[in-house]
Amino acid sequence: MKKILLLIIITGTIIQNVRTQELKKITVKEYIETYKEIAIFNMNNYKIPASITLAQGILESANGNSELAKNANNHFGIKCHKGWEGKTYFKDDDSKNECFRVYENPAESFRDHSQFLRSRPRYSSLFLLEITDYKGWAQGLKDAGYATNPNYPQLLIKIIEENKLFLFDIGNANIANVENIPEVSFRQINDDEDDFEAVSIEGNNRRVYLNNNIKFIFAKPDDNFKKIADDFEMKPNEIIRYNDFSENYKLKSGEKVYIQPKRRRGFAEFHIVREGETMFSISQYYGIKLRILYKKNRMEAGTLPAIGQKLWLKKRKPAN
Repeated sequence: MKKILLLIIITGTIIQNVRTQELKKITVKEYIETYKEIAIFNMNNYKIPASITLAQGILESANGNSELAKNANNHFGIKCHKGWEGKTYFKDDDSKNECFRVYENPAESFRDHSQFLRSRPRYSSLFLLEITDYKGWAQGLKDAGYATNPNYPQLLIKIIEENKLFLFDIGNANIANVENIPEVSFRQINDDEDDFEAVSIEGNNRRVYLNNNIKFIFAKPDDNFKKIADDFEMKPNEIIRYNDFSENYKLKSGEKVYIQPKRRRGFAEFHIVREGETMFSISQYYGIKLRILYKKNRMEAGTLPAIGQKLWLKKRKPAN
């Protein structure tokens, strides 16, 4: 009951503040007051400093006054990218008439921002930093290609220090375990070649990528286990074993295929199951062994996950 009451209070406050701000231009202080709880909540769940989230929101959305924030509830300038199935909004940016994501409410934008950073391998090095290292995060975002402005780190740091946003990185235990804030929906996870940079070219000129520090390739239209194995001087059963494939599994074009064993831990803390996902697809996306994924979540092999279920990827699910 306490969690439900807290959720109602936070959500009601946010809605009231947003409606009031629609009538006038939002100030930095008003923006912080409106969204600080969501930033702290996402920090506790996704390990992204609240100061960074708020500073990016302030900068990218002009305190919530930008065209994207007002017309698309998009506070972080996140573009559609391959695999986005939600609503879209088009405007000129780096190129003319670019596609941006549309959200039902600002809270959905904040959460998608956290999931976007958490699930993209190019940002994985950021999560090795201390949660209080906002300067390292600011520079890391620029280095990973989040923004093209060469002064992006300095702009974020200036916002954080002028408004003492680093104080929020201590967190708030009162909202650390709230499950939904508020209820939002998201796309199914997809592998997108644009999110990876080739680390080498091997085996018959195949581009090799890294995910969870594991080498993989994207399957070609006519690929099979033997063809991939021959290209990398491996055995077909190694490809099958490394990917938890069945022997009669048919590879799909563009599918991720690991050429090294998957790991015992995913690159994120947890995953919330969405419609159409399976334990296999989730294990492939995060680079975690399928049997370990079942074991961490105290599930029997072959059990289907439920939509909305929280799957642990690093630590073991707490006992009931």
